Amino acid sequence: MATTHTLSHTVSGSGPTLVFLHGFCESKALWTDFVKSLADLYRIILIDLPGHGESAMPTDFSMESQAEQVHETLQALNVNKCLLVGHSMGGYVSLAFAEKYPEKLRGLCLFHSSALPDSEEKKENRNKTMEFVQKHGVEKFMDSFVAPLFAEKNRQNCQRAIEKMQSIGKATPMETIMGCLQAMRDREDRTLVLRNATFPILFLVGKEDPAVPLVATLQQCHLPEQSMTYFIGGVGHMGMFEKSLATRQTLLKFAETISPVGA
Repeated sequence: MATTHTLSHTVSGSGPTLVFLHGFCESKALWTDFVKSLADLYRIILIDLPGHGESAMPTDFSMESQAEQVHETLQALNVNKCLLVGHSMGGYVSLAFAEKYPEKLRGLCLFHSSALPDSEEKKENRNKTMEFVQKHGVEKFMDSFVAPLFAEKNRQNCQRAIEKMQSIGKATPMETIMGCLQAMRDREDRTLVLRNATFPILFLVGKEDPAVPLVATLQQCHLPEQSMTYFIGGVGHMGMFEKSLATRQTLLKFAETISPVGA
C-alpha cells in the first residue's frame, strides 16, 4: 500500500462539515467563490488532491490511493462525518472513499461525475490525450482542454473562469496529468457503491456535459436508496461557474436535508 500524506487544504466557517474535491487538472481554488456564502452555515474544507495545487506528488494516482490521502487529511482535521462533494475526477475519488469509509459520510454529491467506468472509446481517448500531452506539452493541452468543458453558449460570459481554470491547469505537473489520465482510464465500476449506499446521494447534472453525458446519469441516478438528481439545462461540465447560483442552492438544499444547521 502506498504511503499517504496529509493533503493541502483550507478550512472556513463552522457547523456541519462539507468537504469539496476538485477534478482533473484543477485545484481547491476551483471552489473559492462557490463556497463563500456556504461558510456562513457550514464548516467548509477544500482539498488539493495529490499532485494538484499545493499537495505533494504521490507515488500512486489510483482513485483508491487518492481516497486514502483524503481520509488521512480528514482524520487530521478531526472530521468524523461529512457531506463529500466531488467534481468530475473528484467524484471518482469520492466514490472510492465511500466504498471504504461509508460510515464517514452523511451524504455524497457527484458534481458532474459518475460511478460508471470508462467505456472502451473513452479509454482510447485517454490514451490519445496522454500521447498529445507527451508530444505537445501541458500548456498546449490546457489551451484546448478547458473551454469545451463549458456549454458553447456560456463560453463568452465565463471567459474569466475559463482563463482561471487554464492557469490552474498549466501549473499542474505533467507527471500528475499522465498519472491521473491512466488512473481514470483504469478505475473500477462503482455502481455497487451507489446501490449499497446508506447515505443520500445528490447528482448534479449538466444537460450539455461532454464529459459525463446525460444518458450516463440516467443509468445510475436511480440506484441509491435515497437520491436527488438535478438536471441543469444550458450547462456543460462546469456548473459551479456556468450556473453558480442554481447549483449552489441545490447543494445547499441537499445539505440542509441531511445536516440541518443547528440540529
